Amino acid sequence: MSAAGHQADWRRSVDLFRSFLVEQSDPDRFYGDLAADSAAQVNAYHPLRGALLLDVGGGPGFFARAFEDHGATYVAVDADAGEMRLHGRDPGPRTVQADGTALPFPTGTFDVTYSSNVLEHVAQPWRMADDMVRITRPGGTVVVSYTLWHGPWGGHETSPWHFAGGEYAARRYRRSHGHEPKNRFGESLFAVSAREGLQWARAQSDAQILATIPRYLPKSMAWLVRVPALREVACWNLMLVLRRRGSS
Repeated sequence: MSAAGHQADWRRSVDLFRSFLVEQSDPDRFYGDLAADSAAQVNAYHPLRGALLLDVGGGPGFFARAFEDHGATYVAVDADAGEMRLHGRDPGPRTVQADGTALPFPTGTFDVTYSSNVLEHVAQPWRMADDMVRITRPGGTVVVSYTLWHGPWGGHETSPWHFAGGEYAARRYRRSHGHEPKNRFGESLFAVSAREGLQWARAQSDAQILATIPRYLPKSMAWLVRVPALREVACWNLMLVLRRRGSS
């Protein structure tokens, strides 16, 4: 299935990269641009109008308006109370504080279950992904994207020194900045690969794969996902799109 209606071209990739550069200095612009792109991308795989959507790791709700503009009812869950109020924001009335690996919702609740750049912060990422499949209704869609450890931004604020190891990158960050990085390797940042994500998706008995794509790259670069080793570096961020099996 192709993501018709979402312009995954080079211009879009360049625009997103420019937004990434101001994540710390202008978070409203960064998250706003990313949210608008994300909602359009998800809408191309599952029409959002009238859909009940859960954003796992939704934090302070930066994505809420973008998904609601597409007609979805937006619900968010986050395990970290601090993240839920990041940049002084109010997370909103439909935000639940809970562990993403044990989501507090009945099986088959949501039309769309979504997670953006969260798996690399979870010690048991595929347990979280499994639970996302569980709470998605038959015929619904699961969208998971995450930052690849061996990509250029795998170490987050400690990049590119994570290529020399997560512990080394953290020590170097402390020496350079005089304080701990926000994302602490082995505690709130973990090395997650494309290989692991593809293995997880292919092993699903309750969901079928719709797409595996480099999230921020143009559609013309989708072939990278099929090349072992190269995909770990070049894809940067992997998006897995699955359809829950069964009658809707």
